[in-house]
Amino acid sequence: MSTEGSRRAIFAALAANLGIAVTKFVAYLLTNSSAMLAESIHSVADSGNQALLLVGGRRARRTATPEHPFGYGRARYVYAFLVAIVLFSLGGLFALYEAWHKISDPHPITAWHWVPVVVLVAAIVMETGSLRTAVKESDAVRGGASWAQFVRRSKSPELPVVLLEDVGALLGLVFALVGVGLTLLTGDGVWDGLGTAAIGFLLVAIAVVLAVEMNSLLIGESATPEHVRSIEEALLDSDDIPALIHMRTLHLGPDELLVAAKIAVDVRNDAREIVRAVNGAEARIRAAVPIARMIYLEPDLPREEDRAGRPSPGRLPRSDSR
Repeated sequence: MSTEGSRRAIFAALAANLGIAVTKFVAYLLTNSSAMLAESIHSVADSGNQALLLVGGRRARRTATPEHPFGYGRARYVYAFLVAIVLFSLGGLFALYEAWHKISDPHPITAWHWVPVVVLVAAIVMETGSLRTAVKESDAVRGGASWAQFVRRSKSPELPVVLLEDVGALLGLVFALVGVGLTLLTGDGVWDGLGTAAIGFLLVAIAVVLAVEMNSLLIGESATPEHVRSIEEALLDSDDIPALIHMRTLHLGPDELLVAAKIAVDVRNDAREIVRAVNGAEARIRAAVPIARMIYLEPDLPREEDRAGRPSPGRLPRSDSR
């Protein structure tokens, strides 16, 4: 995934959220609308989240050390997980608290009636621009995957996080607009509280989705099925390696993949020939899957079922790479 594309999406979202947060908070001070307060806190939380993603990307670029020999690539997952926590607590739970408070003690919007509507419409326009940037950058890397598959399978956390935040922001603005609009039409502040509650439940749901996905990446995910197939084919693209016995893959970061495999070698080969076979296999893997940065191949004797002839990649036993 393009790191530069991720950064463009993050900066676009950060610029939009900072401007929107200030505007919403001024509208809250003028109208005392709980939906406007919830939305302003939502935008502040989103701004902080984009800052966390930028910090995570910067820390992930540090070089490996003896204490961390596989590098710091997973720092991006850690900071994306922090985003989920901030969105859940500062965004979702705060909005639910404000909703409870407003529904318990409803009051209409009595001054500056037009302010929240104008602010929310302007915010929708700005958030739409941010979402368009995230969609454009995601389209460049998601291939034929659906949007749900892209969020679920992406090994880079930034674009899925920004996409979900922008979608959540737009839906939240619509909820706030409906709540404020009905409050202005009916004079009943309960609608404002219900709009705020809808925003809270939405943010909690998005935070849970993000937490589940980031938790999976933090625990350690394997290479994509496409990369697994490419690695298997590269390994067997030589008569020096008659079979792949088993293989494990692990993402050390979005752009770093560890490959560990036990490969069969010809029993008639001497040590030098085996070394040449292993080195050649590593070179083919790196050419086929450039993000395979760390490769460990263990030569072994062919199993009895492999001695009759070399199997094709399609007949290989399923690689348990998770």
